[in-house]
Amino acid sequence: MLKVGLTGGIGAGKSEVSRLLAGYGAVVVDADRIAREVVEPGTPGLAAVVAAFGESVLAPDGTLDRPKLGSVVFADQEKLRTLNGIVHPLVGARSAELEAAAGPDAIVVHDVPLLTENGLAPLYDLVVVVDAAPETQLARLIAHRGMAEDEAKARMAAQATREQRLAVADVVIDNDGPLEALEPRVREVWAELTVRAAAAAGS
Repeated sequence: MLKVGLTGGIGAGKSEVSRLLAGYGAVVVDADRIAREVVEPGTPGLAAVVAAFGESVLAPDGTLDRPKLGSVVFADQEKLRTLNGIVHPLVGARSAELEAAAGPDAIVVHDVPLLTENGLAPLYDLVVVVDAAPETQLARLIAHRGMAEDEAKARMAAQATREQRLAVADVVIDNDGPLEALEPRVREVWAELTVRAAAAAGS
């Protein structure tokens, strides 16, 4: 098994790279999606969040009111640490289950937005960073996600810098250009990953 960490700043195009790699045959473990699953209604994760933050973080239908919870934790570092202490172990355990189920010959791509910020690079055989210039990220967030410029800049500022991400990269995918330029580069990276996986299996 080859364990790959995939990351990139908001608006860099990591999700598109993840989608393309899945199409080539990678087993993608999406940390964001798992983070939503572990706090769905009826889960121990949601019960723990409600115990820590109160019923006010629930929507009328019993689901987690993410904007409400976000407004609570992002204004208070201690509360954010509390939330991360609940969610991160659950995400880690579920990610490990999915990885174990992938099989010994799989190329498992862990799609982790905060890989750099949380110092997770050593967990993987190699790290792939999707890179774009900050001005490109900003333009995409405004055009494609409908963010106000101030909000987009704040979201970018809350993440690792471009230099910090590139410092942990084993492979860089440049996504500063148009979407049609991305697919051939991802195909090259996939070919490289299959070679590494075969070498690892043979060693």
